[in-house]
Amino acid sequence: MSTQWVDWNKTTKSRDYRGSSSFATFMIIGPVFFFLGMLFAQFPYDYPLLWTQDPIVPAYLDQLEVHLRHMHQAPPLIARLLHIVVGVGFLGFFIKLFRPSEANVLFDGASLILYVIGAGVYIANIVKGMRTVSAGVWNDDAFPGVTHDGPLTGEVTLGREDSLKVLSASNTILALVLVGVLVLQAGQWYAEHREAVDTEVADRQDREAAEKAGEKVGGERKASAGSKKRQ
Repeated sequence: MSTQWVDWNKTTKSRDYRGSSSFATFMIIGPVFFFLGMLFAQFPYDYPLLWTQDPIVPAYLDQLEVHLRHMHQAPPLIARLLHIVVGVGFLGFFIKLFRPSEANVLFDGASLILYVIGAGVYIANIVKGMRTVSAGVWNDDAFPGVTHDGPLTGEVTLGREDSLKVLSASNTILALVLVGVLVLQAGQWYAEHREAVDTEVADRQDREAAEKAGEKVGGERKASAGSKKRQ
């Protein structure tokens, strides 16, 4: 790995080390908890589609469509606030990965990869699915059920129930990815805590060894002084 952007001399005790207790970490976990809260609020709608074998009634699909359409057609300010929160998370990663240490590369680099994957799932699946719901393609009498938009694009428009299931599955995938970010950030905290404990134990052992060595030297000096007096 190139040493031009990684500071291999930086440790958890360095003054400019941005670890789990830095403000940048809160810029990361804050948006992650925010998105997990949004996904948890969506879980009652996703549960009948993915986590139960009970038959799905058309009235439930109508209710879900109304809910998704209302979310997608919300005022632009709400979408802008959501994107600002996403940007705050990226800014936190960029701050922690500026001249990073080895720990930053391992934990924050992996967290950034998961965060980018989550953003990709959001853009490619969730946003596109909500646009499809808002367009109301399934309410068109000419919609045959499953259509292929063309061999060049590779896009497939599924039926109503299958599309809503894909959207619900995307929410679940996004939630798992965000939980992975939290696990990595918690792992960074544990690694720092464990290193601090090990360092404290090693320092205490060194002090005890130095004290024992000092007592031994002092005893030898006293013994030597006593022998000289006897002579």
